[in-house]
Amino acid sequence: MFKKILIANRGEIALRIIRACRELGVPTVAVYSEADIDSLHVRFADEAVCIGPAKSAESYLDPKRIIAAAEITGAVAIHPGYGFLSENAAFAQICKECGITFIGPSPEVIRLLGDKVQAKQTMIKAGVPVVPGSDGGIADIDEALKVIAEIGYPVILKAAAGGGGRGMRIVKQASELESAFRTAQMEAQAAFSNPEIYLERFVDRPRHVEFQILADNHGNVIHLGERDCTVQRRHQKLIEESPSPVMTPELRQKMGAAAVAGAKFAGYQNAGTIEFLVDGSGDFYFMEMNTRVQVEHPVTEEVTDIDIIVEQLRIAGGEKLSFTQEQVIFSGYAIECRINAENPDKNFAPSPGQITSFHVPGGHGVRVDTHAYAKYVVPPHYDSMIAKLIVKDKNRQDGLRKMLRALDEFVVEGIFTTIDFQKKIIADPVFQSGMFDTSFVEDYFKRSKEGAQNKDKVV
Repeated sequence: MFKKILIANRGEIALRIIRACRELGVPTVAVYSEADIDSLHVRFADEAVCIGPAKSAESYLDPKRIIAAAEITGAVAIHPGYGFLSENAAFAQICKECGITFIGPSPEVIRLLGDKVQAKQTMIKAGVPVVPGSDGGIADIDEALKVIAEIGYPVILKAAAGGGGRGMRIVKQASELESAFRTAQMEAQAAFSNPEIYLERFVDRPRHVEFQILADNHGNVIHLGERDCTVQRRHQKLIEESPSPVMTPELRQKMGAAAVAGAKFAGYQNAGTIEFLVDGSGDFYFMEMNTRVQVEHPVTEEVTDIDIIVEQLRIAGGEKLSFTQEQVIFSGYAIECRINAENPDKNFAPSPGQITSFHVPGGHGVRVDTHAYAKYVVPPHYDSMIAKLIVKDKNRQDGLRKMLRALDEFVVEGIFTTIDFQKKIIADPVFQSGMFDTSFVEDYFKRSKEGAQNKDKVV
């Protein structure tokens, strides 16, 4: 195992990695911006180095500062967590050139799978189902029209170099195409410094189901089952659960085999996630691959009893996977709610500031991953997530009841949070039924608005 590991991240994921390292007896180095001096990851790491001001571009997104911190502390490996530089091929290459192990896939694989067009072409070669669309990037409207003539409307335009909903536009008819194309290009350029757009048939009202992959440096690739991430707002995940309410043993076998085949063909190593869209007929299509650990990885840990961060460290250290696909046992049900410092009544506006009171839920099967505490000041400079609440139980029905109980116990005062909103979602009859799609949150707000209007009419 490594002599010392630097964590190139902040918040709950940095703390999560520190805990895994400590259990393996590996010293850690935390890096932090001036805004994060009071964060728990700084307190619990063995060493901590300030790498700049609050602005991410001058701290967590600056490879030179992070490499310098590794060199002065003698760290021989860097775990990037998620976000920031975790899927930055140039940073992984710098680590390699400096003789520092990047805990993740190779720069070449990050580059390959980070480009959505190349990733799609790779999966086609691997025999993984993909959504019909353009073979590569489309340069202009005329080229887009040629593709649409073959696959028909509706279509979706996507940025080749990124995700998260940026550079993405749905086009339902010809009159919308030109405006959507120009807007998608501009957004892609602004977000990823690359205006390239590709086009796919729009899968209406699908489910979003992803498979966790582990791959060592000896050719062994396995999956750890699925996570259902269908509940989203503006393409950002809110709730993740496993098993998926629509999963069958046969579908899991097919999707898992496809995920493993895609990762093998790409030469993937370390932990990663292959994301699929599943339509109403049970057909599934590759969407993208995230070449890092996911925010929602605890859901998989709870149903497999496998520590994904520890496995990342062992794989990066050259060890073989210690178990086979057949030895992965799925048990029970797990669900995660992301707790964000946001005001749902103000269109989910960020709510930075000091937390005056902070009480986390407990009890059997309840887990909270957080870097927050009473008197902690949530900075306005970064992602608004302050905690992840994960519960496990025997089945979905019991798990949802436990999640509602845990959300009731979760107390955060001084700022606005999404706790009450999450309670409403979990208690919603449509969510409880398990029969929903990626339009669920949008539909939920429509139903809530209509219900309020009908109530006013009755009064």
